[in-house]
Amino acid sequence: MATTIRQHGGVTILEPTGKIMGTAVSELRDVITAQIDSSDSPRLLINFENVSMMDSSGLGTLMGAHVAAKRQSGRIGVINVGKNIKNLIVRSRLVSIFEHYNSEADAVSALGNES
Repeated sequence: MATTIRQHGGVTILEPTGKIMGTAVSELRDVITAQIDSSDSPRLLINFENVSMMDSSGLGTLMGAHVAAKRQSGRIGVINVGKNIKNLIVRSRLVSIFEHYNSEADAVSALGNES
């Protein structure tokens, strides 16, 4: 699994590709942790457009990222969450902790603002 990282409007945008399962989970965890650790108040947007599947370990990684970002007064948003991943998040009753946006522009506008 590869993850593209770019900046836009003060927000770090992560774009993982493939399946977030097995060894890909620890790769994504390392990428997210590095981004959170490199900022005093991390603003991350995870674009799931090119992610076809995610297992419970991947969900655990996102939960850990959420907790770590909150400790530093940061925020994490998600966009382009596919049906399979959305179902996993809903079934685990974690849907309310992730900030969902309809577009990258909406996410960058919201996450880039200090609140």
